[in-house]
Amino acid sequence: MKKIAFALLFVSSFMSLQAQETEKDTIKLWTKKGNISILFNQSAYNKQWLGGGTSNIAGNLGINYDFNYKNGDVVWDNKFILAYGLSKIKGDAKTAKTDDRLELNSLWGKKACGEWYYSMFFNFKTQMDTGLDKEGVKISHFFSPAYFQFGPGILWKKNDNLSVNFSPATAKLIVVHPHFTELGPSFGVLQGDSSRFEFGASVSGYYKLNLMTNVSIENRLNLYANYLDKPQNVDVDYQMNVVMKINKYLSANVAVQAIYDDNSIQAVQVREVFGLGVNYGF
Repeated sequence: MKKIAFALLFVSSFMSLQAQETEKDTIKLWTKKGNISILFNQSAYNKQWLGGGTSNIAGNLGINYDFNYKNGDVVWDNKFILAYGLSKIKGDAKTAKTDDRLELNSLWGKKACGEWYYSMFFNFKTQMDTGLDKEGVKISHFFSPAYFQFGPGILWKKNDNLSVNFSPATAKLIVVHPHFTELGPSFGVLQGDSSRFEFGASVSGYYKLNLMTNVSIENRLNLYANYLDKPQNVDVDYQMNVVMKINKYLSANVAVQAIYDDNSIQAVQVREVFGLGVNYGF
């Protein structure tokens, strides 16, 4: 929990620092917008409920912050994502983690011609809290695993809501604590190692659709192929975030993520979070 508190303090300090920039620079060079959401899910049953069921409560905190720079023929788009959720089932002394993400995406581009840019991208993602399997065994924690991607490429950017970046020379680093690889490989890192380096090609796409008034769908897709090991096995990471605003402060959110990475597990991993809660834009 200390690590979570530290991460939240870091985010608050960062946003405060951003807010202290001069109004002139903000208007001319930077476009910043963010969203904080607190979602609640709750189910309750009394003893006479014949249909069965277990009372439970769950909550999710999400921060989605964009800070984008544009100056002449140079663009620099950045997105920070933080998500954390817990659930508590009646009769169970422990809480279960339902969501845990910490991610930063940065994409720099210099216009080549038309809607095409020479680009450089960076991606970092990890988690904040300990992860347990069904038997209660620790299988992950803060910075284990941590993923880094970096590389030059070509960016096609139609507008702020539609872009595709192709990087044919992408470096990827996976980091885990050595105690997770003592008995075997973990998250693609070989037994006895604490990191794995890969070199390959990546394609990243972003598309945001305003489906109707107060309903938006944000899509992010990342594809990666490792030249050094089984390049035909493409890693896939697809994220969709649907925001349905009820009013200025209330919204319903749906977040879906699908991952395929055969180095971790030869199966599709799917995560879905839905809830109604407080929504604050800044």
